[in-house]
Amino acid sequence: MSKRALITGVTGQDGSYLAEHLLAQGYQVWGLIRGQANPRKSRVSRLASDLSFAHGDLTDQASLVSALDYVQPDEVYNLGAVSFVPMSWQQPELVTEVNGAGVLRMLEAIRMVSGLSTSRSARSGRIRFYQASSSEMFGKVAETPQRESTRFHPRSPYGVAKAYGHFITRNYRESYDMYGVSGILFNHESPRRGAEFVTRKISLAVARIRLGMQDKLALGNLDAVRDWGFAGDYVKAMHLMLQQDEPGDYVIGTGVMHSVRDAVQIAFDAVGLKWEDHVVIDPSLVRPAEVETLCADSSMARAALDWAPTVKFEELVQLMVESDLQQATRTRDYGELLAAADSW
Repeated sequence: MSKRALITGVTGQDGSYLAEHLLAQGYQVWGLIRGQANPRKSRVSRLASDLSFAHGDLTDQASLVSALDYVQPDEVYNLGAVSFVPMSWQQPELVTEVNGAGVLRMLEAIRMVSGLSTSRSARSGRIRFYQASSSEMFGKVAETPQRESTRFHPRSPYGVAKAYGHFITRNYRESYDMYGVSGILFNHESPRRGAEFVTRKISLAVARIRLGMQDKLALGNLDAVRDWGFAGDYVKAMHLMLQQDEPGDYVIGTGVMHSVRDAVQIAFDAVGLKWEDHVVIDPSLVRPAEVETLCADSSMARAALDWAPTVKFEELVQLMVESDLQQATRTRDYGELLAAADSW
């Protein structure tokens, strides 16, 4: 019998890569989607014949119980979240409901479906749970690089909500003997990254500037430093975490830092342009409380999971620019085709 996995956030960047990886491992994969049409469902359309879907919402406890009871998964990957950090200052209550309380609701649903209590555990056949924690929990960092034992000091409503999800997962592990793990993932990108994120914003703009479709790129803090990796590498670490004999939390990252300025230079160099001619600084894009330096010490994951990143930062940025060049070219050609048709 093949294993069954349920993924929340299956239509996001990480969800789509994880679904592909699990299908390649022989899993039956279910994605949790809300009842209305999901505009990002096209991201997994190429997997549609292999994927199954269950209806549920991280803000609705009963729907999660129903979905778990229906799918009967061996593994649950909770990737669903409001993931754009700047938005968390604009809608902090929504972000807290989804990214914080949503984790609690899923854990409670697993506990209820599994019949767990403080006096009764089910080590055999128990549902294994993965929580997508975040390097944003470290925030104003206490040490560099950051490891599993580094103190949290989140600097955004997003980071605060993620810290709650991290600790409530640990609490259910300790209270109910639940198999729950948290992956403290540092920034990870790909051509599937949302256009609102800075790396994709850069790659999209560079492609459009190269094709003459726009002239300027507005950015905030060019000196902010991050540990960026490839999302396709990181979902493999998620899967490995749930295959261990005992549950534990792991930091996942490359251990190499780059600034936003580095990303800009590599992206513009990829198309033979000087970034200074096109980048403008917009103070309104600077975070109210900036996280200046994030760098992962993933030595525990490398040793225990036998995991390591395979795509270097320069390769990642170039991959994203090439993908967006192809996409922008199709868009431009389609626009020119429409214009020509309108002229007849």
